Amino acid sequence: MAAKKFHYGGQAVIEGVMIRGEKNMVTAVRKPDGEVVVNKEPLPKAYTGKLRATPLIRGIIVLIESLVFGIQTLTYSANVAIGEEDSNQISGWVWVALAVSMVFAVAFFFLGPLFLTKLIGVQTSSGFFSLVEGLIRLAMFLIYLWLVSLMPDIKRVFAYHGAEHKAVNGYEAGAPLEPDAIRKYSKAHVRCGGSFLFVVLIIAIIVFSLVGKHALWIMVLSRILLVPVIAALAYEFIYFGANHVDNPVVKILLTPGLWLQALTTREPDDAQLVVGISAMKAAIEGDMEPAPVVPESVSGQTV
Repeated sequence: MAAKKFHYGGQAVIEGVMIRGEKNMVTAVRKPDGEVVVNKEPLPKAYTGKLRATPLIRGIIVLIESLVFGIQTLTYSANVAIGEEDSNQISGWVWVALAVSMVFAVAFFFLGPLFLTKLIGVQTSSGFFSLVEGLIRLAMFLIYLWLVSLMPDIKRVFAYHGAEHKAVNGYEAGAPLEPDAIRKYSKAHVRCGGSFLFVVLIIAIIVFSLVGKHALWIMVLSRILLVPVIAALAYEFIYFGANHVDNPVVKILLTPGLWLQALTTREPDDAQLVVGISAMKAAIEGDMEPAPVVPESVSGQTV
């Protein structure tokens, strides 16, 4: 039986792109002088073992992985973008800031809609209550993305996001990894984090409707404790969709997430596209090399 094809993915960073390969994490960043710097780090065993391929569990691992890699690559890219390439250390306050951001995200996007739904006095069935709560959550999320997309610095990050998607789309279509060949491909991708978050919001409506209406403290607790469960289910949906993208029904289900990416991606210029392609090439080349020796766990400093 043929080995299952590995799905490349990544994220945009400051003046660059990160691509998560099968064995390595590669970050390509453009320095102030125009040079593109490519940094390759072997993946820890925690992110390449059997649990990473176990249904439901893998969604939680991917969520943790995304947060850890996200903060590391953003810190690295910020250093390179200001001309401090050798500074690849992450101070403790950055991790504190990440923790605070996570608490704020849960409080704003999960608890906020609950309190607003209570405030407007929805007293009908638990299903309708969860639907109203979910629509409020979705509206808050879309407004947040729209406001963020207006920031000039974020516009550049979103253009690199488009470059990342074009590079992955082109590679998956079998196109040569060259700007002229990759430029025509879509800046949206079915495995995008934006699509994942949209699915999270939809699945949350279903899960919270099953929880039902209870005392406020129980509903608050459920909105906190069930976040990993919802994320795991959302990942399985995206994973299934990515493997059945040609199915007409799956295409319809994935379409809203692709529409959402109109807010989180922009058309990259040629220089940004080159950075995305550089990261993609390095990730593929790294996967063709012998498996590197990797650390057993992730420290707060390096991967």
